[in-house]
Amino acid sequence: MLPPVETDEEWDAVVPDESVMRPGAEDLCARLGLADRPLTRFTDGSQPVYAVGDDHVLKLFPGAAAQDGVAEGRVLSHVQGRLPVPTPRVRDSGPYENGWRYVLMSRLRGENLAAAWDRVPRSDRERIVTEIGETLAVLHSLDPDPLGDVLGPGDWGAFLDRRCADAVERQRERGLPDSWLEQIPDFLASVPLPRDPHRSLLHTEVMRQHFLVEPEGWRLTGLFDFEPAMIGDRAYDFVGVGLFVTGGDPALLARLAQAYGHSFAPPELLAYTLLHVYSNLPWYMRELHAPAEGTLHSLAEAWFGTG
Repeated sequence: MLPPVETDEEWDAVVPDESVMRPGAEDLCARLGLADRPLTRFTDGSQPVYAVGDDHVLKLFPGAAAQDGVAEGRVLSHVQGRLPVPTPRVRDSGPYENGWRYVLMSRLRGENLAAAWDRVPRSDRERIVTEIGETLAVLHSLDPDPLGDVLGPGDWGAFLDRRCADAVERQRERGLPDSWLEQIPDFLASVPLPRDPHRSLLHTEVMRQHFLVEPEGWRLTGLFDFEPAMIGDRAYDFVGVGLFVTGGDPALLARLAQAYGHSFAPPELLAYTLLHVYSNLPWYMRELHAPAEGTLHSLAEAWFGTG
């Protein structure tokens, strides 16, 4: 029912087109015994994801991202019941047609934290970031070895070398001004990142958008989207924390780090920001603003300092 999607052009033509996607999702739901459930596509996310009634979520992965589907199913099964915050329970997963894969999972309850954030009182924000810090501490304590066959990057030092080699051009393509671009090589050279760190299971996109919260009492009710998970240095997960959870608020980051049990130097976290798989410094600057001083070291302190 779904056509092959192996190229960017095929992705752009197929994945956003609900007239193509929906019949495939309906067919797959019928095969899974869920034909009678209403099907509603979520508007967020890069992959096509559907609510199937009130109790299930169906996430589809085209051939170009099939390995992500394998990884998500494995990671969700690995962390199930082991974190302080609920995660989706895998109900079924496997191949579909023409290279597509799927993960059928339980539906978490609650409102997206990013959408709710402006309504959350300060005291509840403090408690929420404490819970996130505690959750990350547990996630990073889990043995990642059972996932070593599906999660990269394998050699962390080689991963850093590849990201460093492309760091300037990557930000240039995103529109970063030359005054910032010219600082990147020396800044990265000045920050000693571990080439062989303790191996931790990383979510890699720890952001409000991937947490759910119950507005009645403002308690976390879910953490989801493990498809980009990796195994590597735990500091890498704090890129999303500083940018998209605490949002440059030093007091909130300090509280989260205290709950986590460790804090990281701001230059280290900005270095990982530049090297992150989804790094986009101009976007972050628009969201969080850049300090008047205009240096990467001042930027590191503004976004990742704890006061």
